[in-house]
Amino acid sequence: MAYHVLLVRFAAIFGFIGAVLGSHMAGAGSYAVRPIHAHILVVGWLSLFAFSAFYRMYKVPKGSKLAGAHVWSAIIGTIGLTVGMWLYTVKPFDLPQTFTMVFYIVGGTILLISFLLFVFVAFKYSKED
Repeated sequence: MAYHVLLVRFAAIFGFIGAVLGSHMAGAGSYAVRPIHAHILVVGWLSLFAFSAFYRMYKVPKGSKLAGAHVWSAIIGTIGLTVGMWLYTVKPFDLPQTFTMVFYIVGGTILLISFLLFVFVAFKYSKED
């Protein structure tokens, strides 16, 4: 599957989840999950969508290991950060705090690495032909 399609599909999922959370917060009158809602929309919806647009606009070779590492680390990091944040903040299950904190930190670290990889992708493949 093309990178731009994969990324836009994940962006759509995160956009929907973020909208549902926002709707729930408004209906419940509680903004306890506001940071999670914001990260889902900014990192999940906006960033993945922007990455998708980049891969659609610029010619990135299909076999690029750099691009593959970027795309998959973006998806895994976004899931890890947002789920980790939810587990750590909301505590929906009786999980050890150390586990949820490590989950949250590892997800965020993978996402940070993804953004660094995107810097390299953007400079390598955004040249005009």
